[in-house]
Amino acid sequence: MVKGQNEKKSRFPQIITCPNEMVALSMADGYARLTSKPQCVIVHVDVGTQGLGAAVHNASCGRAPVLIFAGLSPFTIEGEMRGSRTEYIHWIQDVPDQKQIVAQYCRYVGEIKTGRNVKQMVNRALQFATSAPMGPVYLVGAREAMEEELDPYSLEQRHWGATGPVALTEDTVQTIAAALVEAKEPLIITGYCGRNHDAVRELVRLTETVKGLRVLDTGGSDMSFPADHRAWLGLKYGADPSIRTADVILVADCDVPWIPTQCMPKNDARVFHVDADPLKQQMPVFYIAAEARYQADSCTAFKQLHSYIRANNDLLRQCDSYEDRWTALKDDHELRLGVIRDLAAPDDSGNFNASYLTAAVRKAVPADTIFAIEAVTLTGFVADQIQASLPGSWINCGGGGLGWSGGGALGIKLAAGPGRFVCQIVGDGTFLFTVPGSVYWISQRYQLPVLTIVLNNNGWNAPRRSLLLVHPSGDASRATNEELNISFTPSPDYAGVARAAAGGQIWADRASTMDELAHKLRKAVEVVKSGRGAVLDAQLEGKEGKFAG
Repeated sequence: MVKGQNEKKSRFPQIITCPNEMVALSMADGYARLTSKPQCVIVHVDVGTQGLGAAVHNASCGRAPVLIFAGLSPFTIEGEMRGSRTEYIHWIQDVPDQKQIVAQYCRYVGEIKTGRNVKQMVNRALQFATSAPMGPVYLVGAREAMEEELDPYSLEQRHWGATGPVALTEDTVQTIAAALVEAKEPLIITGYCGRNHDAVRELVRLTETVKGLRVLDTGGSDMSFPADHRAWLGLKYGADPSIRTADVILVADCDVPWIPTQCMPKNDARVFHVDADPLKQQMPVFYIAAEARYQADSCTAFKQLHSYIRANNDLLRQCDSYEDRWTALKDDHELRLGVIRDLAAPDDSGNFNASYLTAAVRKAVPADTIFAIEAVTLTGFVADQIQASLPGSWINCGGGGLGWSGGGALGIKLAAGPGRFVCQIVGDGTFLFTVPGSVYWISQRYQLPVLTIVLNNNGWNAPRRSLLLVHPSGDASRATNEELNISFTPSPDYAGVARAAAGGQIWADRASTMDELAHKLRKAVEVVKSGRGAVLDAQLEGKEGKFAG
């Protein structure tokens, strides 16, 4: 490391010290999610691998191209090779198969057994990480291999690229295109196609070719369709009236298009599934009732579809006859935005809810702000008010491992650079999972200013929501948060935790009324623009039961 930094200063990777493994991988995840460029995380043998925790799940489900490297305990004991065991802990950390700790989440795992092919091993791992479906890869190596002396050698890097995007066949394009054009209520359901920013543009062109085609996001992991477009139906997790009434549905890059116990397409709906991973090979149980499924790149597929329709006179003439549907979409969109505005209306009590808060944040931050979202049960309300319209401007945790957004926001900020504003919106319980002691130390050390908004509703609401879906009238439905052990009373001082971790160098405060929110939010944004981090503890529905200072 020292040799590389001294001899190849302009070409040596930037190293970020992260005092927690989950934060490190979440940071690499955020950087990779914004740029699609693979990042590397180095951890310490088996214990460091275990310290990655839920971040491995998130990187896998979120399809983040990340290379994880971990050492192995030396495999020689008596000095037979350079690098042989020299410390007590080398015995304690010697486990039967370290790779298996994370193997089921990775696209590839391997061991570097000699330095003579280390470049080939790293490049092979990166090919898996960056080929669809992208995701984490894991390499290990014992100290003996790391200590091996080598003659310098090089590879032709252009021979080690990722696999190229896969297109639909001509017959498939014709079939799907005709189905969409001839449908009365065509619908596209997506989840993460916006990871490729070009896919957003191609999807917009498809909706403007097939007038009346609507887009529903049921993943929320990336901004996949602009909210200011009339075909936008918003973010809904697996249940929406459009799913029930559509007669043709194209599912594109989506893990959960609908939840069968909550919502299903009608029996005679035609469903087509186009995905980088249509079989969801890492999900033991997955299936949707699609008449056909195709492993293909969604950006390429969208372009193929709208190009074919525009080149086909019969289909194009039919699309041009749908002006009434195009007008109806505009009317519906305006009505939808009006309902969303009503949710953010001021409360006579002077307190604020999540919708009012998020609307205020959206107005206060720059138009091109990148949002790192981990709002859990409030995600739908946050998405409605943010109304992201720029590709790459909304990035949500790709999986279910809470705590992603702290490191994720830092990685996004590092990738975006000093000229781009980054805002993290996170639930109070999830904020604790982010390991704030590590996050805000990193933020201060590397001058990565982010605005953090803590949605403080004094507890975990997700468990209550889950139990009500199964037992809506059971004993637990009438229990208090304290009885369910999901209350955060006494409330932590979230802003104070962040301030302490940053050595008192970041701005940190709390707001519990609309008046407090107005001037404190404005101050927080000014602080971040000046180059300092800021954390605002936003106390939803008032300060009762929450930290008062």
